[in-house]
Amino acid sequence: MTLSFTSISTNDVEQLMPIENAAHSHPWSVNTFSSCIGGRYFGEVARINNDEIAGFYIGEHVAGEATLMDICVPPALQGNGYGKTLLLKFIAQSKELNAHKLWLEVRSSNISAQMLYINQGFIETGRRTGYYPKAVGYEDAIVMCKTL
Repeated sequence: MTLSFTSISTNDVEQLMPIENAAHSHPWSVNTFSSCIGGRYFGEVARINNDEIAGFYIGEHVAGEATLMDICVPPALQGNGYGKTLLLKFIAQSKELNAHKLWLEVRSSNISAQMLYINQGFIETGRRTGYYPKAVGYEDAIVMCKTL
């Protein structure tokens, strides 16, 4: 089984939205997703054997810094290392764009994602209280940073 990567384009949105909807409790809308393609945004889609989508990420590059805006693996494929592979691609692509600092936000309840980020050198730099909506109420976002 091999993973191949292609740059995200607006043509991918229709295929990626079901994954976005399945993987996130409060997913992006089609309009938000589409607005984060092109220009200062970058990202890639990972496919297994050039077929099944293993996941995707979208980053934003501004003024020498890159932010991981979205990273998503279909729930049925989570736990197979695809998230780590996508994160490493984000880091590599950020380096190619000459970013010197990487940023991301993660739900305070998403311990597995936090561990993924910590294991790749991200450190917690702050919190945004009540940032993410939940079924009832809100939860904090942990802001994390990695210097390249």
